[in-house]
Amino acid sequence: MIMSANNMMEKQTVLIVDDAPENLALMSSVLKDRYKIKMADNGQRALKLALTGTSPDIILLDIMMPVMDGYEACTLLKANPATRDIPVIFLTAKTEMEDEMHGFELGAVDYITKPISPPVVMARVQTHLQLKRVRDFLKNQNEFLEAEVARRTKEVVAVQDVTILAMASLAETRDNETGNHIRRTQHYVKTLAEKLRNLPRFSHYLDDDKTIDLLFKSAPLHDIGKVGIPDHILLKPGRLNEEEFEIMKTHTTLGRDAIHEAEQRLGFDLPFLTIAKEVAYSHHEKWNGTGYPEGLSGDDIPVSGRLMAIADVYDALISKRVYKEGMQHEKAVRIIVEGKESHFDPDMVDAFVEIADEFRAIAEQYADTQHNEAA
Repeated sequence: MIMSANNMMEKQTVLIVDDAPENLALMSSVLKDRYKIKMADNGQRALKLALTGTSPDIILLDIMMPVMDGYEACTLLKANPATRDIPVIFLTAKTEMEDEMHGFELGAVDYITKPISPPVVMARVQTHLQLKRVRDFLKNQNEFLEAEVARRTKEVVAVQDVTILAMASLAETRDNETGNHIRRTQHYVKTLAEKLRNLPRFSHYLDDDKTIDLLFKSAPLHDIGKVGIPDHILLKPGRLNEEEFEIMKTHTTLGRDAIHEAEQRLGFDLPFLTIAKEVAYSHHEKWNGTGYPEGLSGDDIPVSGRLMAIADVYDALISKRVYKEGMQHEKAVRIIVEGKESHFDPDMVDAFVEIADEFRAIAEQYADTQHNEAA
């Protein structure tokens, strides 16, 4: 990786901290031709300079000083996010190993012993500034890459969401259901899942916001298989006969298989599509085993399918169709309750009853002109 010419040519700043004026003058004379120089005569002033204006690129810090010594100043520098990455080189006449180890423990990168040798000072400063330049460059690159990954992830998620809604809307254009059905069922499922997440039976599945978000994203695909149902059955204004109903029931398998085929073409599995397959295939299963397509019962029915069953039936009950009027909210709730332990998971029904007003609010928020508002 190559740093820009401007960055390479710009003078870096050295903060020299020493209580002896002659030492400040000597260090400044050694470094001033190559670097910008700031000076302080104690640790307290050094901290103020480090936080004022442009931060120094490196600090040469004497240990024995009045007001605040070098050890305390270094400790405070390393504790502050604004200054902790500035390399600190201690200037000291102390040569005991314990003193050096203490300085390194506080975060110093090097020691320069007094009396100083100008070539040694220049070499040490140059080395650590070069290292800092590389660290800063890598940090900036990482921040750029993280921002770029976040941006592209956001784009992918947006495309994913639009694709799901487009597919679901396509299915709805062929059905008697109205335009906001997918939005309502999305929010019903999310609301019910959030209510259930703290129950031990469901905590293993609804363990975090990500799972609930995946349920929300997947819900619109629950009836995607209706695209494959012939118009004379799908759009029939009256009750289906037995043969027609058997064909209608295949929309669950058609939906699952269509999503599976998309996954196969993609070449890898996606969590939201796994849930979408479950929802499409199992949302007409019933708690007592009398549903379709497999006649699953109880906990053998995926949680996602059980959630969608309540959401889908509630919305069907309160929605106006060409062959029926929409039902009042209270009556729809009673029918859901009557289906406890036969059609629906009993714990889900209990949770639904507790948040039934939230379902009503969702129905009203996403009502459309043909929707019977759940008053």
